Amino acid sequence: MTTSPISRARSQALPWALAGALAISTAGLGWLAFGPEDHGDPVAASVTAFTRQNKLTAFSAQLSTVVSSEDSRFFGLLESRQVAVIPARVDYAVDFSGVDAGDFAWDEEAYRLVVDLPAIAVGRPNLDEARAQYLQEGMLITREAAARLNRDNTLVAERLAAEQASDPVLLQLARNAARDAVRQNLVTVLDAAGHPGARVDVRFAGEPGA
Repeated sequence: MTTSPISRARSQALPWALAGALAISTAGLGWLAFGPEDHGDPVAASVTAFTRQNKLTAFSAQLSTVVSSEDSRFFGLLESRQVAVIPARVDYAVDFSGVDAGDFAWDEEAYRLVVDLPAIAVGRPNLDEARAQYLQEGMLITREAAARLNRDNTLVAERLAAEQASDPVLLQLARNAARDAVRQNLVTVLDAAGHPGARVDVRFAGEPGA
């Protein structure tokens, strides 16, 4: 029995920047938790907003994997093959749990807040087998053979989806979506803390200049 992917399907990215922004919008008002002595401190206000959230899921990619598996039984007398097109979804998130004041830098002269965040984390692919399409070949496919073909194709599809999800283009789209969500919320925080019009630059670990 051999199992092999026959092609890599096109991947379609669906940004969830809006959902990500909503996920941390309530945390944006966390600066109010500071006492009067901290009011107006851009770093203190921003750190408070982040400590209220552990993770931001800002992006989701819809992928499609095309795989095939073969099965041989009774000394080769029964040969069967299954081709499957299995959709998958992968979420991209930023872990805020380790973010602290050292990751924020306020440049008063440039009127700019620079934020350093961890690298985007790629989630485990979630296969949508309910929407999968199958094509089976063989004169007689036993129940055991069908189960094995399904199992093997599922394993290969999950691996291929994980490989697709690490594509540099998708990772950049995920960074851009997360960057926009974080920037929009921190601009709101800074405005409320008395710094209207301040610029926010968001950098991720592994990026040039980060």
